[in-house]
Amino acid sequence: MRFYLVFSLTFFSFLFVNGQSNPLVTKDSIAQQKWVNITYEKMTLEEKLGQLFMVSISSNQDKASINKTISLIKDQNIGGIIFSKGGPVQQAKLTNKFQSSAKLPLLVGMDAEWGLAMRLDSTYAFPWNMTLGAIKDNGIVEKVGRQIGKHAKRIGVHINFAPDIDINTNPKNPIIGNRSFGEDKSNVAAKGIAFMQGMESAGVLSSGKHFPGHGDTSIDSHIALPTINFTKSRLDSVELYPYKQLIQAGLSSVMVAHLNVPSLEIKKNMPSSLSEQIITGVLKEELKFKGLVFTDALNMKGVSTTGKNGDVELAAFMAGNDILLMPTEVEKAKEKLIKAYNKGKISENRLAYSVKKILLSKYKVGLHKYKPIAIKNLYEDLNSLEDDLIYEEAIEKAITVVKNKFYLMGVKKLENKKIAYVKFGDADHKPFLEELNKYAKVTEVSGKDIATLKSNLKAYNLIIVGHHRSNASPWKAYSLSNKEKNILQEIAKDRGSNLILSLFTKPYALLNISSFDNIDGVVVGYQNSKIAQEKTAQVIFGAIGAKGVLPVSANDAFPVNTGVPLKSLLRLGYSDFPERVGLSSSKLAEIDKLVQNGLDSLMFPGAQVLVARKGKIIFNKGYGKPTYKSEVKITPNHIYDLASVTKILATLPMIMKMEEEGKIALNDTFQELIPAYANTEIKNVTVLKTLSHYGRLPAWIAFYASTLDKKRKPSKEFYREKKLPGFSIKVADNLYLANAYKDSIYNRIGRQDLKSNRYRYSDVGYYVMKKYIEDTYKKRLDVLAADFIYKPIGAFQTGYNPLENHPKKSIVPSEEDSYYRYQTVQGYVHDMGAAMQGGVGGHAGLFSNANDVAKIMQMYLQNGYYGGDRFLDSRTVKKFNTCYFCDKNVRRGVGFDKPQLEKSGPTCGCVSRKSFGHSGFTGTYTWADPEEEIVYVFLSNRTYPTASNTLLVKSGLRTRIQKAIYESILN
Repeated sequence: MRFYLVFSLTFFSFLFVNGQSNPLVTKDSIAQQKWVNITYEKMTLEEKLGQLFMVSISSNQDKASINKTISLIKDQNIGGIIFSKGGPVQQAKLTNKFQSSAKLPLLVGMDAEWGLAMRLDSTYAFPWNMTLGAIKDNGIVEKVGRQIGKHAKRIGVHINFAPDIDINTNPKNPIIGNRSFGEDKSNVAAKGIAFMQGMESAGVLSSGKHFPGHGDTSIDSHIALPTINFTKSRLDSVELYPYKQLIQAGLSSVMVAHLNVPSLEIKKNMPSSLSEQIITGVLKEELKFKGLVFTDALNMKGVSTTGKNGDVELAAFMAGNDILLMPTEVEKAKEKLIKAYNKGKISENRLAYSVKKILLSKYKVGLHKYKPIAIKNLYEDLNSLEDDLIYEEAIEKAITVVKNKFYLMGVKKLENKKIAYVKFGDADHKPFLEELNKYAKVTEVSGKDIATLKSNLKAYNLIIVGHHRSNASPWKAYSLSNKEKNILQEIAKDRGSNLILSLFTKPYALLNISSFDNIDGVVVGYQNSKIAQEKTAQVIFGAIGAKGVLPVSANDAFPVNTGVPLKSLLRLGYSDFPERVGLSSSKLAEIDKLVQNGLDSLMFPGAQVLVARKGKIIFNKGYGKPTYKSEVKITPNHIYDLASVTKILATLPMIMKMEEEGKIALNDTFQELIPAYANTEIKNVTVLKTLSHYGRLPAWIAFYASTLDKKRKPSKEFYREKKLPGFSIKVADNLYLANAYKDSIYNRIGRQDLKSNRYRYSDVGYYVMKKYIEDTYKKRLDVLAADFIYKPIGAFQTGYNPLENHPKKSIVPSEEDSYYRYQTVQGYVHDMGAAMQGGVGGHAGLFSNANDVAKIMQMYLQNGYYGGDRFLDSRTVKKFNTCYFCDKNVRRGVGFDKPQLEKSGPTCGCVSRKSFGHSGFTGTYTWADPEEEIVYVFLSNRTYPTASNTLLVKSGLRTRIQKAIYESILN
């Protein structure tokens, strides 16, 4: 009783002792002291002793259990309850019921280390402490703690038994593991402080556990009494270190574990939770802790076997605990306490010391003016957008690359990669594989045995192994099986390919891997959640950097604090949460309404809409169907005919490249590019004027019309139904154009008269550009563009003549052609002139999806740089994104469309002058804005079933969507 003899001097005399303030005292300490004293004086002995008990209840328990708890509240005047399993609404209703039964409001506790989901269904699970331990920025950990605190407060919980500040130095620890911030004492302390401060800022009390340190045990104290065989010096310098730091920072309470610690307690097998030497001597006197002291659960085998009929509870109180958590026998324990009090074994000072601390706590959490929990919107409040934003940010910052031989991650040179994915583990892997496939074609490969698997992998030069274990709780199995370890080593032996191991569980899974010599890359994602899998894939491909460090030693090769920092390659990332990039989810929902209006108004059968900002795609949806009669729905993976968007995604980048190489200049004329035009009227048209649509050229030439017979059908003079010598230009199914007609196209252009000198949008100049590009490089435009842009950038859904590489069902039809080809145009370019060039036009012919279009537009937005490669010089991008004839009322840049100069035009009127983009005849549109860092893509087949449907154009829907995007900007 040595610690309590001076208590009677005045309860508040220990507010400031040795510079340490009482963490339970509020700013209005005078009012708090008054309430505590008045409340205490009104209480009977039984009521005071009742405050020492915090009993356990689950909101999903039967009526008898609930009634028993109500009886304890009314008859025994217990001071608090700790909730376990159940659901949030049930718990909130039960809390209100319990509080209404209590004479003095109850202190409500929970174990919610990673959020309420530790105990309740339908609530949010934040990253485990081990994951948070990998994060360098403690501000993110504080955010997590604050959000968990907000959830706890919302559901009526006043104290969360967190953070767990055990230093997990034993990989075989069966009960702590992922619950620990790691094995580095400084990191554990720093993370514990951040988490604690975040939670306390939300008005919820914190609790450091499990004192004096449960991190280096191989026994679960729920089952038996673990022994900590360290010297006092070791305990003081390691296990107790976080407690010292958190106490100094204002820790509200400490939970004392059930541990046998011989160096701190002379009595053999005395649980620390019953040890006066440990609780009073070490915690209170040596560490000068002033907050609440809780026992760990007294129904645990580590302590419950040491006594019965209330003996354990009495011993725990006598040792210095303030609150007896989850007692097994409240009535009998209370009787023992009353007897001890009456016999003078428990002094009034000792009782007042604990009870008044409990009252201080109740005042601090607002129980002096208690209000019931509001049930309305409870589920929504506990599962908010803010939760997702914090979770995603934490995971991004935690992911840890521990090996990156040959600078393999982020993966570059995609054009040279054939990538396989091999699944390990028993948990879901689809989010990882789907995310990988947003960057490159990644094939899942398996085999009935090692030999078959190795044989199946021979065709690939990069193998990504994903080890997926259950994310349901931190105690789930995490290791690789012996079979998986053997497979890993066998795959690693084959040096014809590179190997990346991706871990979606705790780092300890790396411990039993015999060798990493031939494993080129290792990345730890820590958890197997959807977001962790997606973000790890983004790290592998360099969309986001890697900043995490190992919170524990995972192998001799990877000691604690190992982390290979990776910088972003400026490749597009992905997020489901627009707020991550300063856009409003609720306002972006207007896009859904606008597109649905388009569908309902029969503007188009289906569409894709994509929005990216600040390097992240945050909106990418498919709407409607490929045709009005289709049974399937449009997905982000469907491929559309881009029409004139081809100009800026195929022809223009090649011209920009040629300009850098000195192979073309903006003041070059047609006769310089194609000498055959030397004696034509178009000979002096320059590249600059052509690409600015100021070259006096016609909008288009209907080349196909001259190849039709008198019945307006493809003439047998020019076409054959199958490929034959001299007829190899495939225009559509069973329709081949004469090879000789290619020259006729360029001859016809040469005979063209110039139009009046004004702005006139024209496809014609792009025929000339295409011919010059192909003549210069001696290769077709489709091959050149693929090699230069699409393959290196990872736009594998982009290209001409998509039927050569994609199933027909993945390609959206563009028209029921009743004037030229007389068939469904699907997989063949809609534009007739491009079709007559074998599907490869300078002005049309490119197919893609919104995701790939965004990649190329992002490259432009980043001044020619993307995915670790510089495709174009920033000077070049600026030169071509300049309006040279604005003074002539020509808004266009060089190839790029630009914002309108007057009221109406190609944009919403809300974009910056630096922005650029293009639209396409089939109902396509893309626009990029460097100032707001926004990329917008709209793809549709408004020409299906007929190109005469101009409702999309007349409605201005594409720019109305653009306006909605800009109105969603938050910052």
